[in-house]
Order: sequence, then structure tokens, then C-alpha cells
Amino acid sequence: MDTETITDLVEDLAGDIDALEEALAPLISEALAASTSKLPLLDKAKLYVLATYAIESILFSYLRLNGVQAKEHPIFRELTRVKEYFGKIKAAEGISVDGNASGARLDKTAADRVIKAGLSGNARHDQARLARETAGAKRRLEDMGAVVSMTITSSSRMQP
Repeated sequence: MDTETITDLVEDLAGDIDALEEALAPLISEALAASTSKLPLLDKAKLYVLATYAIESILFSYLRLNGVQAKEHPIFRELTRVKEYFGKIKAAEGISVDGNASGARLDKTAADRVIKAGLSGNARHDQARLARETAGAKRRLEDMGAVVSMTITSSSRMQP
């Protein structure tokens, strides 16, 4: 590489750094917690993960530039872990990693099967519940009969 090419590359890099500082100024000017306090929970998670990923990738690049085996360094495991959070956030948004909507629909037939399977084999419980309901119905019927007979008796006293 000649000096002119390197000078152009350094100038481009300086311009890119200036543009990056300008874009990041709103985030850098205040604490990250203050920036995220007004955001919904999912957006807050996205911002935290993106900030962490940016820091980790800068450290990874620094290690590689200094000749360190970055893939064997603990920072690589950390970077991989942070990447997993991107998938978790997408799952929380209802979007699968391949871009399709997740199957968040209710399969009524499967739900019916699960409920019936969970309730089957409880014949003793069902019989006890039926006995309680029958006893309650008989008691209410007897109470209604007593009220009707009292009403008839009181109405017959009123008639001359």
C-alpha cells in the first residue's frame, strides 16, 4: 500500500468515527438506565443487548488486532452468549429465528384432549361431586316446597 491510500483510509476512518460519535451522542450523554427508563420492556431488553453486543464486539476486535487468539479468549464465549439473547428477544416478539410467526395459536382439539386426559380416571371424584350436587338440589327443592306451602297458608288466611 502506498502512503496516499493509507492516508485516504485513515481519513475515511476518522469520518466514520465522527459519524458514529454523533449517532451515539444521545445514548452516551446520559446513563443507559436513564435512556431506557421510558422504553417498554421489550425495547429496553433490545437496547441493553445491543449495547452489550457492541462493547463485546469492540473488545473482540481489539483482541484480534493485537494478535491474541480471540476465539480462545473468554470474551468469545461472552459474545456467543450475548448473541443467544438476540434469539430470545425475537422469540419474545413472536418471531422465530427463520422469520416465520411462531405457533402461538391455540389448538382446540389438542387442548380438549389434554383436559379430558387430565380429568379421566377421577370417577370417585365425579361420583362424590354428583352426590353433593344431588343433595344440594334436593335441599333447594325442599326449601322451595316449604316456601310455597307457607305462601299458600298465608294467602288462605287472608281470604275471607
